[in-house]
Amino acid sequence: MTALGEVGTITEILPACGVKMLQTVTAATVVSADTFTLDLTDYGCTNIHGILGFAETTAGSVVVTEAPTTAVSSGTLTVTVGGSAVTAVRTYIIWAY
Repeated sequence: MTALGEVGTITEILPACGVKMLQTVTAATVVSADTFTLDLTDYGCTNIHGILGFAETTAGSVVVTEAPTTAVSSGTLTVTVGGSAVTAVRTYIIWAY
């Protein structure tokens, strides 16, 4: 397991719908059990409603869903990558408030 800190690109998809939807895309070096953080307070949030994870098992072609494990403390979301040990780009959609 590697603690990656804040990684990849974070995009605010729905900024004003009562719940914010954030998309984070990791580098291709992430594997199962790695952890990364996201400061939710940067987006005016302190908690999450849900998260949906995907891994590109073949870059830009084959995508599978994954179930990450999460924890929120003081507005910081920690995501532990789930799924296979395949090194891949991971994309997460996060619903935060």
